[in-house]
Amino acid sequence: MSRRPTQRTATRRGAAPKKKANSRRPKRPSLLDQAVAALPFSQATLTRIATWSIVGTVGAVALGVATWFGVPAMAGVAVANVVGDAGLKVDEIQIDGIKRMDKMTVYTQALDQDSRAMPLVDLALVRERLLKYPWVKDARVSRRLPNTLRIFIIEREPAAIWQSHGQLMLVDPTGVPLEPVSTDAMPDLPLLIGEGANAQEPARKKLLDEAPAIKPLIKAATWVGNRRWDLTFTSGEKLQLPEGEEEAAKSLRKFAELDAAQGLLRKGTIRFDMRVPGNMVMQRPPGQAAATSVVTGE
Repeated sequence: MSRRPTQRTATRRGAAPKKKANSRRPKRPSLLDQAVAALPFSQATLTRIATWSIVGTVGAVALGVATWFGVPAMAGVAVANVVGDAGLKVDEIQIDGIKRMDKMTVYTQALDQDSRAMPLVDLALVRERLLKYPWVKDARVSRRLPNTLRIFIIEREPAAIWQSHGQLMLVDPTGVPLEPVSTDAMPDLPLLIGEGANAQEPARKKLLDEAPAIKPLIKAATWVGNRRWDLTFTSGEKLQLPEGEEEAAKSLRKFAELDAAQGLLRKGTIRFDMRVPGNMVMQRPPGQAAATSVVTGE
């Protein structure tokens, strides 16, 4: 007598039941994934940064352990060199701010190191070397990992030409000598004449600012005896000023007033002597009228 198949047997022998459709939504990226995607560099770059961070951390830990146990400084240098061999070494130098100084000079001073491993590059030493050059007013040196040394230089600006002992030299507003200049390549700058005149450049500028009307007419300023100024005009006349900043400024202002009222320049006078405060002696060329003395008042 045959037996009817049970429901369990029918299920086993029949068609497999249909699987329910997967109604779950796609998995949303985590906050960490979103943050990584928002970074301004690729995943590969992020991996490199992480690698350098690990290398740097390991090197710092190793150096700290060596110091703790009294290992000689050479061990620390060896650790830093290992870090350099791993990729943290100077392969590029970025220089900004240079207009007149030779770039090769900067490269030479930056690369003159016992090691090019980034941890061993002496930034302070590089800056100190650069500050010895006349054109360099200031310098900033920094690292940009993994392999770039950044140097930003602030150069001095030429303000005048200093003539002393037959040599012409560019100087900055404080009188620092910058470099020699030839007579056929002189820039359009004020001329300082005399020993030590370069150090008086700030005083010269302050003095001429007292008489802006005649300032453009002055060709040169001669520092005499380390105590006073003689001014030479483009028209050839010479103005001798008294000693002392205050007396010199007062005399120059008075001369500017007289020139505006009477037209002193280009009238045949070769020298105006105002070395005695309150008095001006006008000297004519030989063979002409005798010198004339004018009371200018205080």
